[in-house]
Amino acid sequence: MTANRFLQRIQRSGYLLPAGLTGALWLKGLHPGLPGWSCPLRALTGVPCPTCYLTRATAASLSGNLDGALQLHAFGPVVAGALLTWSVFSVRQRRLLPRGIPAWPVGAGVVTLLGYWLLRVGVSFGGWPGPGLLHFPLGQLS
Repeated sequence: MTANRFLQRIQRSGYLLPAGLTGALWLKGLHPGLPGWSCPLRALTGVPCPTCYLTRATAASLSGNLDGALQLHAFGPVVAGALLTWSVFSVRQRRLLPRGIPAWPVGAGVVTLLGYWLLRVGVSFGGWPGPGLLHFPLGQLS
């Protein structure tokens, strides 16, 4: 199969990717022992990146464990909801990037995610006082 033909297939069926990703994360939430990828920034520096623990928090949210999700990352339920919305819109419109979804929430989410990460780094490594929700769960493996 040539690269051009592969890209054409992705273009035709790419709208199923969000639903496939959502299903895989739901399955990961039900079976946490399934393999995944470690954070390269954390492996190199020892400092978790802004999205460290977000995959597991999203998987926990999709499987209904909101308490566990919030202990891992506050954005887990938000990302789970966004994935579900993206999946529904993509399948309905048969497009990977559906029409009618504004782009500004992505930018606002990135800025908020970076702010949350800076707070977590300060509380976990800088000695800042803060609630337990801001601490990284450093005892858990990536």
